[in-house]
This record gives sequence, structure tokens and C-alpha cells, in this order.
Amino acid sequence: MSIPQSGGGPIESFDQLASYMEDGCKPAADWRIGAEHEKFGWLTDTRAPLPYAGDRSISAIFAALEARFGWQPVREGENVIGLTRNGANISLEPGGQFELSGAPLVSTLEVGAELQNHLDEVRAIADPMGVRFMGIGAAPEWTHDQMPVMPKGRYRLMTDYMGRVGTHGTQMMYRTCTVQVNLDYGSEADFVKKLRVALALQPVATALFASSPFFEGKPNHHRSWRSRIWRGLDDSRTGMLHFAFDRDMGFQAYVDWVLDVPMYFVYRDGKYINALGQSFRDFLAGRLPALPGEKPTLSDWADHMTTVFPEARAKKFIEMRGADCGDQAHIAALPAFWVGLMYDQTALDSAWDLVKGLDAETREGLRVAASVSALQGEAGGVKLIDLARAAVGLSHAGLVARGLGEEVQLLPLVESLKSGRVQADKWLALYEGDWAHDVGPLYAAASL
Repeated sequence: MSIPQSGGGPIESFDQLASYMEDGCKPAADWRIGAEHEKFGWLTDTRAPLPYAGDRSISAIFAALEARFGWQPVREGENVIGLTRNGANISLEPGGQFELSGAPLVSTLEVGAELQNHLDEVRAIADPMGVRFMGIGAAPEWTHDQMPVMPKGRYRLMTDYMGRVGTHGTQMMYRTCTVQVNLDYGSEADFVKKLRVALALQPVATALFASSPFFEGKPNHHRSWRSRIWRGLDDSRTGMLHFAFDRDMGFQAYVDWVLDVPMYFVYRDGKYINALGQSFRDFLAGRLPALPGEKPTLSDWADHMTTVFPEARAKKFIEMRGADCGDQAHIAALPAFWVGLMYDQTALDSAWDLVKGLDAETREGLRVAASVSALQGEAGGVKLIDLARAAVGLSHAGLVARGLGEEVQLLPLVESLKSGRVQADKWLALYEGDWAHDVGPLYAAASL
């Protein structure tokens, strides 16, 4: 999850909210790729989750990354809650999920090299400690009570609120991991088309990258339990954003939706002020109960934009959010899949032609089907494996057109489309066979 944002000074006009998004428009030559992935740390002798403090801990790994590899600490109070270096940062999700948010890069091959370097550094420190990390969409057996709690004020507020809305909020916070990519747009029209394609094809990403078939030690009857969790979290701030397909969609329509999402907090002087359930519209009018008489800054607006969690999220760029984390090849494949679709105009136009006829019921049905059955799912007469084949084909063509050799990173997806099986299917087969109904071997099988 996000760290405090630096959006700008006082909001003096309502128009500044949409202008904040418009400021993200860039010429194609300046478009960049920002990849992110989360992973669980675990102790090799006990299979317990990696704690925040101690000899074998997140804090110890942070200190070694700082000392050996030049990362700089990010603190909240006395605690180091992240690291930063050369435009990239390492941060912590609520349950200690170890997240790399990469620097903005030109090609997916550079993203892959950045990933390799990161994993090499982490392994060099973690392996001698008896610590490993695994790429998987949901914790395979840890219960909520077993999860460590990170010392971040934002998460303390969110944990309480998540317990009062929806049914799966704390599961999302503490026991899931994702991989995503952040991509630029060139204009409002480009933003709208990319957001629509992103939303309509998130079920394809969910299916192709599904890797969370176990929860609390047994199969959960979903290929992506992480995706199922998101459907039971908080309807006010999640979902497929069906309004994005309306004729009047644009920056302002997205702003209007975010304004109606209840607030979590306001960040002031290094502290998170409880604004749970309060209205950013009231904040704009100086009537926020948490800060009576005070009006927000653009940094407050940027923070609030990070507290909505649709399947594709807009800021000054668009985040693709539908995929489980997986093995290294799949982590590298996710940015390639979306860059091929989004950064070549012919591929983007063809992708829109592919999905523009899907109605809201079908899009939602595909989202559910992807979480349950991955590539074997279907809804509204649309088979996910057919839609995925078409989407991966368009992505491949888009990457070839870029001329950088990035299409090689789609290989794990091509292999899944040939077999019809994704990572979750392979692990379930092993669980029923060689693993003899024991999730223990999964830890090593999923380790990065």
C-alpha cells in the first residue's frame, strides 16, 4: 500500500482535482513502466511468517539492505517502514508483505533486470538468516492471528474499519500478495480507453496469474482466493467501475466517484488522523469533523486517491490490479502483458474492439469466474480461455511492434494457454498427488 503522497499545496478550486489527473498526461516518448510486487517472508525452520523485529526479521533485512546495498531508510516515528534508492522503494503491507515498487523504466526487459537484481540482493541477506520469500496470491495456511502487524498508523486505522465493512477486508490486508504495473496515458481520451480496456481485461489477468488456491491449510475452491477476497471487501471503494463505460466518462467522472468514497485518514506532521467514514466533500468545504475549519491540500487528495481499490486504479497513471503474485517468470510477465496492450496504439485499439461489446453483467461475471475457475471460467457466453488467447495475442503483437524483444516475457502465459492450466491448477494437482494433501511443500515450490 501507498506511502504518504506529495501532491501539492492547498486546494483553492474544485477544478484542481481533475486537473491533478490531467497533469499526468505525457507524450508517448515519455511513457514509463512502474512494476510492483508483494511477497511473503517465512522462516525456513518453522514455516512461520517473518516478523517485523528480531534477529531474523524484516527490520534485520532492512538494516542489511541499507548497509550492503545503499538503500536509504523511510521512517514512521522510530520505526523503519521502508527503503528507497534511485527511484525505487521497498515498503511493507500490513502483514509484513515485502513489496518492491520499481523505478519508472522504459522497457519491460529493464523491469525484469530490476526484479532480478532485487531478488539477488534479498536472497544474499535472507538465505543466511534462514529466511525465504514466496510469490503466491494468498498465505497458504497462516491464520489471521499468526500474522505480524506492521508499525504503520495507516494500517491501524484501516484494520478497525475493515472489520466493520464487507467480510474479507482484513484477509486482504494481512494475507494476500499481488503483482501490478503502473502505466501512463497521453490525454483524457487515451486515459478513458486505457482504463476501459484495463477494467474489461482484469478478469483475464486474474485467470492467467491465479496462484492462491489454498487458505488456512486446505483448498479454498478458488484458483484465485485473493480475487475472491476483493469481492468481499468494501463495495464503496472496489470493483469493476462500470460507470467508466458511460459516454460521459473522463477525469471528472473518476474524481466524482473518488469523492464519494468514505475517507480513512488525513496525514499531518508524521501522524495519521482518524477520518474513518468521513467525506472528502465536507473536507473541501472546511467541515471535516476530524479537522474542523481546515481545508485539504492536493497531497490530501493524492492520499485519498490511494484509499480506493478498484480492479484498475487511476492517479496520474493507471494501475493494473487484478493479478496474484507468482513465480519470478510470472512477475515479469505481468508488466509485459499490459505494456503490449497499452503502449502500442494498434494493440490498444484492437483490445478495445475485443471488449467493447461486453456488458456490465458479463464483465462482472467474468471477474467471478476468473477467481473460481481461472482459464476454465466463462460468463455471458464468453470463455475466459478464448478471451485470454485473444488478449495475449494482441499483447504479443504490441510488444513486437515496440521492437525491444519484450515478447519473450509472455512465455509463461503462452504455456498456460496451451495447457489450459495456471499456477494454481499445477499446485492443486501436486496437492492431490505427490504432496499427499499437505501444503507444506508449497513453501519451497513457491519460493522466489
